[in-house]
Amino acid sequence: MTPSPSPRLAVIVVAAGSGTRLNGGAPKAFVALDDRAILEHSLDGVFAAPSAHVVVVVPDGYEDAARTAAGGRGGRVHVVVGGRTRQESVAAGLAVLEPSVEFVLVHDAARALTPVAVFERVIDALEQGAPAVIPAVPVVDTIKRVDDDGIIVAAVDRSELAAAQTPQGFRRDVLEAAVVAADADHTDDAALVAAAGHTVVTVAGDANSFKITTAPDLERARGLVAPRHAMIPRIGIGTDVHGFGGEGTLWLAGLEWPGEQALSGHSDGDAVAHAIVDALLAAAGLGDIGTHFGTDRPEFSGAHAEAFLSHTVELLAAAGWRVGNVSVQVQANRPRFAARRVESERALSAALGGAPVSVSATTTDGLGFTGRTEGVAAFATALVVPL
Repeated sequence: MTPSPSPRLAVIVVAAGSGTRLNGGAPKAFVALDDRAILEHSLDGVFAAPSAHVVVVVPDGYEDAARTAAGGRGGRVHVVVGGRTRQESVAAGLAVLEPSVEFVLVHDAARALTPVAVFERVIDALEQGAPAVIPAVPVVDTIKRVDDDGIIVAAVDRSELAAAQTPQGFRRDVLEAAVVAADADHTDDAALVAAAGHTVVTVAGDANSFKITTAPDLERARGLVAPRHAMIPRIGIGTDVHGFGGEGTLWLAGLEWPGEQALSGHSDGDAVAHAIVDALLAAAGLGDIGTHFGTDRPEFSGAHAEAFLSHTVELLAAAGWRVGNVSVQVQANRPRFAARRVESERALSAALGGAPVSVSATTTDGLGFTGRTEGVAAFATALVVPL
């Protein structure tokens, strides 16, 4: 980035968050991705964009660490301490902008892998006259409206929805006036500007511009920045146990078993599918089934193996992995697997995008809860390989 004596564009990098949900041992922007912190990766995209003035907003006490992350990149860099809220932090960044700045991009440091092309699209839209611009990606998941008791109220038409990303771009005068006039906190800067009566347009975002918020997000980002030679095949194990006593028909190993008592659980209680999910997530370093399919995810209530396994394949792919193969053993007196073993292998393999699955079954000679026909246990081993 070549310094300009009178920059028209500035980027405010918001890096003042505490990162409580990430629990990385430091404010989020200063947690390591590889040998560099999240903030330093984020600044790669910022400094590659055609900007001459960069402001990094950080927690009190992290000013020197931010200067080190920005060091040696050229251009004008200010490091300022943020406020208690995002709006206060953005206001702190605006306060040090040079008089010549006409356009301002506000970027979350937590979106560390945002490609420079996203910055360029936002800048182009501003230069073409838009007062406010955000990058966005279509919502691909099925969205439900849920009440306080976790009951689904209605489906939401996702064709009208988009997930907002950063950098969000604004005419400087528009953003400054909106910040001054704000009488409530908003979830992002575009909402603040929209509340002030301005039109906000969208440009295409990017899948890699996801926000690092939780531990699985961090592992996904680490997988994407890891050197290819470091991405060697990995093995994980998973177990799951469910007791009989659910409503309806038994679902196990991706199959429906008419006449058999159902297993109890948040979903269909398919211990085989759930053990496979845990093994795959463990191999890829993406947490466990509770991380991604917990009871706070109503869309998986009553869901069958195909929903769990296909979503797990998507999680792996986002982190740079694919399923190599899976082996799973079922411990149960019922149902009898021998006649449907091949059928279950085919169903599970199809849900995993064609990866080979081996299923075996055994009893425990009358020992334990499975021997007393109180439930089913499953034990899975999975191999994942780099994409």
